[in-house]
Amino acid sequence: MLRLEHISKIYPTGEVLKDVNWEVKPGDRIGLVGVNGAGKSTQLKIVAGEVEPTSGEIIRPSSLRIAYLTQEFEVDPTRTVREEFWRAFQEANSVHEALSQVHVAMETATPDELDKLLTKMDKLQRRFEGMDGYGLDAKIEKILPELGFDGDDGDRLVSAFSGGWQMRMSLGKILLQTPDLLLLDEPTNHLDLETIEWLEIYLRGLTTPMVIVSHDREFLDRLCNQIVETERGVSTTYLGNYSAYLQQKQEMRDAQLSAFERQQKELEKQQAFVDRFRASATRSTQAKSREKQLDKIERIEAPEASGRSLHFRFPPAPRSGRDVVIIKDLTHTYDDKILFLGAELLIERGDRIAILGPNGAGKSTLLRLLIGSEAPTEGTVTLGDHNVIASYFEQNQAEALDLKKTVLDTIHDEVPDWKNEEVRTLLGRFLFSSDTVFKNVEALSGGEKARLALAKMLLRPANLLILDEPTNHLDIPAKEMLEDAIRNYDGSVIIVSHDRYFISQTVNKIVEIRDGELRLYRGDYHYYLDKIAEEKDKAKLLEIEAEKSEKIAEKRAKQKEKEKARKGQK
Repeated sequence: MLRLEHISKIYPTGEVLKDVNWEVKPGDRIGLVGVNGAGKSTQLKIVAGEVEPTSGEIIRPSSLRIAYLTQEFEVDPTRTVREEFWRAFQEANSVHEALSQVHVAMETATPDELDKLLTKMDKLQRRFEGMDGYGLDAKIEKILPELGFDGDDGDRLVSAFSGGWQMRMSLGKILLQTPDLLLLDEPTNHLDLETIEWLEIYLRGLTTPMVIVSHDREFLDRLCNQIVETERGVSTTYLGNYSAYLQQKQEMRDAQLSAFERQQKELEKQQAFVDRFRASATRSTQAKSREKQLDKIERIEAPEASGRSLHFRFPPAPRSGRDVVIIKDLTHTYDDKILFLGAELLIERGDRIAILGPNGAGKSTLLRLLIGSEAPTEGTVTLGDHNVIASYFEQNQAEALDLKKTVLDTIHDEVPDWKNEEVRTLLGRFLFSSDTVFKNVEALSGGEKARLALAKMLLRPANLLILDEPTNHLDIPAKEMLEDAIRNYDGSVIIVSHDRYFISQTVNKIVEIRDGELRLYRGDYHYYLDKIAEEKDKAKLLEIEAEKSEKIAEKRAKQKEKEKARKGQK
């Protein structure tokens, strides 16, 4: 279907891709993985034809239709949902607009002009019919409910919908083009858990082959049947999902290391023989022969270390009292929207809690109430009164950091007593080295800003970490390091995150915002999922029982009416 052969890509800033080889076959769902800057999105753009490779070849049928869902959803907020879907059919849309213009012009046309307009309208209509233009409305009406839109949603403005629903629109638009290959670049960015799970189920139901770039390991695990890793510009293909890729990669590395160590021992043994008998009168010939054999042996390379890694630990947490956060009778509103209504919650020392809920439920608002940057409408949100020291990681680092400062000054201003060497050592642990420490914060990427903000958190000992989407912009190795740091932290942690794998690795309790309440689940993420499944099963059984009771009541009512009618006849 499509094959990349020896693809390289060199930008003025350096070589991104060196030797990339992979292919897409019918039924493939491929995940492209690698650290930030490894060239994952570049590969998607090369496949989509938006970027030309420096060398190499892309082998594909000329008729192959490729649809590309970029990180930024391309929708116009001023259109209705139905109008937005119509934009998927570019040629038909332009003909349809031309027809509309002809119809408007006919209203004021002279007889001579009318003849020309009728001829033009006839040509346009035949062209529109040839594109099945009159059947496109039916296609749109069919896909709207598949994507979760209700009957009246088609006439609502795009601006009335959240980012998650706008993602569904973008996805629907490219699916209406019936692509042979689907390219998805970070499709789960900024989506809540409910929408991510919907997207997984929807994509699993498609037969269209797809290539996915994502840092969401759970998403890759549930969707992909093949992983292509790009490391140092070279690609390697692994069969299976993300977990299978990790296992295979470790097995290959272990096997290579074992073979390398065995060969090194044998080479040392042979070299020792050569060194010992090179000058011997009786065995020098044998020694020289072995030396020649050593020169001919093909050396096994030691497995390469997996690039520069982010290594850090949070400072030791000063001991706090047992009660860390106390929320009592919390009610909080924005205009007519009620986020919390009489909510209660107690967070204790050692709790590592994830706050879950759909976008707009009030997760980030709850964190702002915790740190005191926002006041509740009613009730109280307080930190424990015995030595609770909070440290807050804000979701939008562009607002939390001073964009005009350099990386070096951002840290130095926090710890003015430190020497330059000490500051640079800390920054080096967060992958800021050489001249990068002199860059202004405004010139940093999203991932670099996130790393810098994490570095700042190390400068002040705290026993309560409040983290709002800390994995945004982090690649998978950086996420793993953060997970490890949280697991080894001896204070309390409150996390808002849409990364299910990250949550499953870091927390021991779940708080779900539902119907204005804070519902506490005393277990990890998988315990929470099991409890939610149980609640749904119970609700379904209650619904079935209620339907049975209703039917029985209706049956009894009918019987009473019949008996009453019989008595009336008598």
